[in-house]
Formats: sequence, C-alpha cells, structure tokens
Amino acid sequence: MNKLLMATSAIALATSQIVMTATVSLAAIPQLNVTCPGKIHVHADKGGPVYINGKKASLKVFNKNYYEAKGSGVTISIAINPDGTPNVSYTGPGRKNGVCS
Repeated sequence: MNKLLMATSAIALATSQIVMTATVSLAAIPQLNVTCPGKIHVHADKGGPVYINGKKASLKVFNKNYYEAKGSGVTISIAINPDGTPNVSYTGPGRKNGVCS
C-alpha cells in the first residue's frame, strides 16, 4: 500500500510540475497578427491561444522561446527573440514554407 501511495504522489507531483511549466511557458507568447504566404492568417492574444485562419490551433511548447501551432493543414513556428519580438514562419502541404509578416 505504501508503494502505491508513493507512486501516486510522484505522478501527481510530476503532473503539477508539467502543468506549471506549460502555463509559465505559454505566457511568453506575444500578441500576434501575421499573414503567411498563401493567405494564411495567424492570430494570438498575449499568452495564447493561437488561431490559424480563425480556428484554434493545437500548440506544442518546446521551451519559453519556441512554439509550434498546428491546424488548417499547416504548422506555424513561433520563435521569440531575446528582445521579445517574434519570428513566425510556416510549413504547409507539399512542404511549402515561408516567413510570415
């Protein structure tokens, strides 16, 4: 019984740390309104979520300076510069890619 309680506690602790890390990291996304080649529109409020062509995208947090949003058949890469400004690019069907502005 003690091993089960210890395992459950360890899982709960690990889960809370992951949630806290994701929340802290997500807060680093700045407000975005960019257009990528192919008329792909990307919007994010400060802290997220990210929308691609008006639809909420799934977001993967790699670290506090790099994110990928996926949806509408494209992947949007968001890199945050040291001064807080974003670099946004996309990869679409057929490996089409480019820089968003």
